[in-house]
Amino acid sequence: MDIASMVKRAKGILLDPKNEWAIIAEEKAGHNRVLLSYLLPLSLIPAIASLIGFGIIGYSVDTIHVASLNLGLRHGLLQLASIIGGAYLIAYIVNFLAKKYASEKNMDQAFALIAYAYTPAALGGIFQLIPSLTFIGTLAALYSLYLLYTGMPFLMKTPPEKNTGYFVVSLLCAVGVFIVLSAVLAAIFMTRMF
Repeated sequence: MDIASMVKRAKGILLDPKNEWAIIAEEKAGHNRVLLSYLLPLSLIPAIASLIGFGIIGYSVDTIHVASLNLGLRHGLLQLASIIGGAYLIAYIVNFLAKKYASEKNMDQAFALIAYAYTPAALGGIFQLIPSLTFIGTLAALYSLYLLYTGMPFLMKTPPEKNTGYFVVSLLCAVGVFIVLSAVLAAIFMTRMF
């Protein structure tokens, strides 16, 4: 996928998700293709923004200004690892739960669902450039939940009456994964931060 196609896909998923999910469902792309052509380049946005924001621009705690290239590099790697690792773990959960909600079990489609639903979260990562504005990126990430909800019927073939339950259970599992993954990655990347 070239840059123009990525921009078109991101615009479609953000502005007209139901139509874009229908197109994505027909593509039946493997998870490696989605990772390399879409999610990895998209995940570089928050990673590079974190590197610059925490490594060069910095932030203030009380009267102390903190900026360190080492800190920025760690934040950038943390962003990259959490997006890619999180996408695979959540896709695994969504795929694992599929049969319980009369949905189609298909890891490639589950990964595509999660990878494309990450779009607003990754784009919101640009606010990592100014560490005091990272909360705006978090707000943008909330739209990812709506995308996940609307994408399940298309990619996982979830019946309408099962979609809400499937979404809620997947979301609760994803939150658990996010908490554990964040703790593990923070322990790996952020040790001796100060």
